[in-house]
Amino acid sequence: MSSKKPINTDSITFFTPEDVKNIGIPISNNSVSAGFPSPAEDFKEKRISLDNTLIKNKEATFYARVSGKSMIGAGLDDGDLLVIDRSLDAENGKIAVCFLDGEFTVKRLRIEKNKITLVPENEKYKPIEVSEGSDLLVWGIVTYVIKAI
Repeated sequence: MSSKKPINTDSITFFTPEDVKNIGIPISNNSVSAGFPSPAEDFKEKRISLDNTLIKNKEATFYARVSGKSMIGAGLDDGDLLVIDRSLDAENGKIAVCFLDGEFTVKRLRIEKNKITLVPENEKYKPIEVSEGSDLLVWGIVTYVIKAI
C-alpha cells in the first residue's frame, strides 16, 4: 500500500484536435499596429486554420485547459488552452504535462544528472522533486498557449 501524499497541483482538461472543428478563421494579410491606428488600407483576407498552424503531428497532439495558477510566471493562466505534442522528447527547461503518482500537472522540467524536478512558475508553489519511488510519465510537451482574455 502506498503512503504517497497527493500533490498540490492544477487540474487539466484534455481535448483532441477532433474535438475542435477544423474551420478556417479569417486573417488579415496586413500587420495590426499596437500603437496609433493607421488609416484603413486594403484589409485583404485569407483563411487560416489554427490546426494547420499550431499542430505538426496531429495524431500526437492534444489540447488541455489550464486550471490553477502554478505556472503564471511562464504565462500559463487559469483558463488558457495548451497545445501539447506527445511526440516531442522531454528536455531540461521545457514545459511539460506530466502524470505523477496518478495526477496530471503542468510544470517546467528540470532534468539533472540523477534528479528530475517539476518546477512551478509561481513562488506560492514549491518544486516537486521526483523521488525514486514516484511514478512519473512525461505525457507531452507544451508547444503553444492560446490565451483566454
